[in-house]
Order: sequence, then C-alpha cells, then structure tokens
Amino acid sequence: MKMKKAPKGSVKNMNRDLKGYWQGGGIRAVPHNLLLDIRRNKVIYICLFCILAFFIIFNYIPMAGLLMAFEDFSPVKGFFGSKWVGLENFITFFKGPFIGRLLRNTIVIGVLDLVVNFPAPIIFALILNEITRKKFKKVIQTLSYMPYFVSAVVVCGLVVNFTEAGGVISNMVAALSGGTPMNLLTESNSFWLVYVLQNMWQGLGYGSIIYLAALSSVDQELYEAAYCDGAGRWKQTLHVTLPGILPTIVLMLIMRMGAVFSVGADKILLLYSPANYEFADVINTYIYRMGLQQFDYGLSTAVGLFNSIIGTIMLLTTNKICKKVTGSSMF
Repeated sequence: MKMKKAPKGSVKNMNRDLKGYWQGGGIRAVPHNLLLDIRRNKVIYICLFCILAFFIIFNYIPMAGLLMAFEDFSPVKGFFGSKWVGLENFITFFKGPFIGRLLRNTIVIGVLDLVVNFPAPIIFALILNEITRKKFKKVIQTLSYMPYFVSAVVVCGLVVNFTEAGGVISNMVAALSGGTPMNLLTESNSFWLVYVLQNMWQGLGYGSIIYLAALSSVDQELYEAAYCDGAGRWKQTLHVTLPGILPTIVLMLIMRMGAVFSVGADKILLLYSPANYEFADVINTYIYRMGLQQFDYGLSTAVGLFNSIIGTIMLLTTNKICKKVTGSSMF
C-alpha cells in the first residue's frame, strides 16, 4: 500500500506552528487584538477602569489647584481670574514669624516618630514570629490590631483626659518623679513623647502585618542550615531573618522617609491648645489655619507645595542611598 505524500509546505507549516507553540509558553501565538481581549476579560477591565478613574479624579485632576500657590486666589474669580503673584506666597511664608517653630516642630516630631515607630513594628513582628503557641499568638495579634480601628477623636480625647493635671498618666509620672501632677501636654518634651507613644500604641500591631507576611516567606531550610552550623536564635535572627526581610524593610523605610515632613495634623489639632502652640504647631496645622480658618488659599497651597517638594526630595534621596548600600530600592 502506497503512502500518500504530505501536501507541499505542510512540514514547514508544522515547524512554524510548533515554534509558535513553544515560544508562547505552550499556547499557540495569536495576533494581539485588544477588543477581543476586552470582551474575554470584561470584569478585569471594569475593575481597572474604576481604579484609573479613582486616581485621575481624586489625585491628578486636583493637581490643577497648585496654580493657587502662585496666585492671590479668590474663589469668586477662579483659577484664571485671580491675580498672578508668582513666588510672593512662598516669600510670605519664609519671612513669616512662625517659620522657625514650624520647621523645628515638624522636624523634631517627624524624626522622633521615625526613630521610635519605624523599628517598633519590626521588633514586634520578630517577637510574634518566635511565639509557638498559636492561640496565644492570635490573641496578642488581635489585641494589638484593635487600637488602629479606634477613632482618632476618641484616642486623643482619652489622651487629653489621662495627661491633664490629676489624670491617670499624670499622677503616675508625678509618683515616679516625686513631683506634683501637671498637664503633660503643656510641656514640649512631654508633648512630643505623648504624641509619639500614642502613634505607637495605635499603629504597632497594624504596622507589623506586612513584616509578618515577609517573615512567612523566609526559606525554612536556611534556619535548619544555620542551626546545624551552631547558630542560636539570636544569630539566626541576625543572619537569616533580617536579611530575608531586608527588601521589605528598605521599601517601607523609603516610603516613611517621604512622609517625615507630613506630620499628621488631625491628632495634633485634637491635642494642642494656645498653651502649647510654641512646640505643637507644625506645617500641616499651619496649612489648616491659613486655608480653612483665614481663607488664604494661595498661602496655604504654597506651603503645602513646599512640604510636598521636601518629601519628594527625601524619598528620592533615601531611595538612591538604599539602592547603593543594600541593593534594594523602590525604583
């Protein structure tokens, strides 16, 4: 029985199809068709559109308001009708009587918060990672997460009551120091410490979540190898755990450095009073007063733009330093 000859060019076509099959990762390559892809993945594209619309509406379109920083802005005249003043708003801010205390308080509070509250979630996550009893570990995690979901108004109200003269914390401090109870929010050192510790109490557990996730991805064989080499728990932490989560730590540090100057105005507004303006007033509270109380929108926008530029510079600088030192960076 004679075998039929294969059609001319069929072997060539088969080789081409096999080549497309392997290059496509097991799926034969097909021409790109955006409309067809949208029809097949409608839900994904709808979600993508919603996310893009959110960022465009609430993050990019409002950036047109930066024009107010260079204008004597009037809501009645609008962006294009207000008088253009150039850098006058920036000059007014830098020559103002509050520039010294604003920069000092913002830097001190921001740096203290960074030094204390950046490593705190890392240490807490390392401690939780060493707990072997699952039920006890879950209880600790739940208790540490709960303060994050408490309203800042409630938290600051409790802090004010506890730290005023005769309050629980004020009495404890007086008993330990041998002095008389006093309002801790009226002293610079105690106000800064109360603010930082309040942030720690509220954000410690929630901030440790990302580090716990990073710890779960560390290869367990590395611990076994370190144990066989005679390394104890402390050396395993130094030589296995910390290097394993170093990229996560670097990423969070870069993001945190970009927000050092963005000291939250909400909690400070709830804690400060005319008695502690000198050491509690920061750039964001000044923006609030100028914009929403004195209706000087041009000056408040200029100060906010200055604050954002400083934050961006710090973020880029930290990113470059981390990239050279550790090899890990955000971009």
